[in-house]
Amino acid sequence: MQELTHYIDGAHVKGTSGRFADVFNPATGEVQTRVPLAGTDEMERAVEVARKAQPGWAATNPQRRARVMMKFVQLLNRDMDKLAEALSREHGKTLPDAAGDVQRGLEVVEFCIGAPHHLKGEFTDSAGPGIDMYSMKQPLGVTAGITPFNFPAMIPMWMFAPAIVCGNAFILKPSERDPSVPLMLAELMEEAGLPKGILQVVNGDKEAVDAILHNEVVQSVGFVGSTPIAEYIYATGCANGKRVQCFGGAKNHMIIMPDADMDQAADALVGAGYGAAGERCMAISVAVPVGDDTADRLIEKLAPRVEALKVGPYTSGNDVDYGPVVTAAAKGNIERLVQSGIDQGAKLVVDGRNFSLQGYEDGFFVGAHLFDNVTTDMEIYRKEIFGPVLSTVRAQTYEEALGMAMDHEYGNGTAIFTRDGDTARDFASRVNVGMVGVNVPIPVPLAYHTFGGWKKSMFGDLNQHGPDSFKFYTRTKTITSRWPSGIKEGGEFSIPVME
Repeated sequence: MQELTHYIDGAHVKGTSGRFADVFNPATGEVQTRVPLAGTDEMERAVEVARKAQPGWAATNPQRRARVMMKFVQLLNRDMDKLAEALSREHGKTLPDAAGDVQRGLEVVEFCIGAPHHLKGEFTDSAGPGIDMYSMKQPLGVTAGITPFNFPAMIPMWMFAPAIVCGNAFILKPSERDPSVPLMLAELMEEAGLPKGILQVVNGDKEAVDAILHNEVVQSVGFVGSTPIAEYIYATGCANGKRVQCFGGAKNHMIIMPDADMDQAADALVGAGYGAAGERCMAISVAVPVGDDTADRLIEKLAPRVEALKVGPYTSGNDVDYGPVVTAAAKGNIERLVQSGIDQGAKLVVDGRNFSLQGYEDGFFVGAHLFDNVTTDMEIYRKEIFGPVLSTVRAQTYEEALGMAMDHEYGNGTAIFTRDGDTARDFASRVNVGMVGVNVPIPVPLAYHTFGGWKKSMFGDLNQHGPDSFKFYTRTKTITSRWPSGIKEGGEFSIPVME
């Protein structure tokens, strides 16, 4: 059995804790490799290497740091196919979706090439007699990120690219379910010219996470995952004096107004609800048509589209719509939630429970499900399913539909489909959700804006990527400078004021 490694101080390092996790091929259900789970000692070693390496990197001017990112972009494009195949093999995504995972991370790296501009401070000359004031944006030191299985390329790059270009060292603790691509990214960063010890990958579970949270050298922690773990990491990290940003769960609503183009809305819902087997934090999992006539027309359009979805392994070609979910446990949880919807009275319009793929019976495939007549008290509405399940909740008025999105505990993303600009503007202005789409089902901002939800979808005050990332990974130091033209005798004992 092949064993993966950690990546510490510029080298692949075998695990020493004696603990491992199985990495599955989700399409076959077979264990394809094992990944070491670091103990506290291994994490502390990686942090110490980073601590020693970081000052020299911070002293490198921002333009030279940006050139490493330029070269990294070239290498990502060179190895795109190899990265996508490795990602699909461990996650189960289709190859085009896996390449998109890499591409959306690459776009953040491209934004980071502008670091010399984003790291400029401010200057005020003659703030007082002979006094100048200016600010510096300086790196934090050693930073860390804990990333999820569903985007094993994109989210690590969302974190480590801005952290590193700001002059920090970065410890990446990726998901143990699909760890190969993060290791490949670390190799490419060093091929691009990054000094050893600045980006390190330490695989692990809760023990490794706690070792990050309790290490005094680590100055900041980023996390993406479920809300309960986000709350734990945020509380623990803050209690230990760290800067923390944590992104949790989601239950994204799409409101469909009576005037919407139903074909456009149905196509959008199928792609947003079932792409990547629904394992996206920005997936649309709740459709909210306004009015029974709208709901009937929508279901009529949706049902044949959902029934026609092609499910299969990434090796079956680019016409596969989605692949397996990541683990047998994930599949079991989705099936349990589907059954709860049936038991609680929802109408299962498209039933994917008996889905089976010949030759891949042991894989973690889940058929597509479409519910109608879901109500807001049902478990399938309240909980994040993270699978190919779309719930339709009928609203009688726009205000009722808006209220559903606003009242839900999660506030990651939402969308409205309408031809009416007044309704769209009202929705965008009033809804208490962090990312809003108008006739756009998955409103993930481009790299030069920021990504982040509200309510229980985010803990912290700064979003991911875009301008916020340069704020999160730097500290501001303000200097007041005076070069007196002469020496004044005696001290001043009252607070200086402007005259």
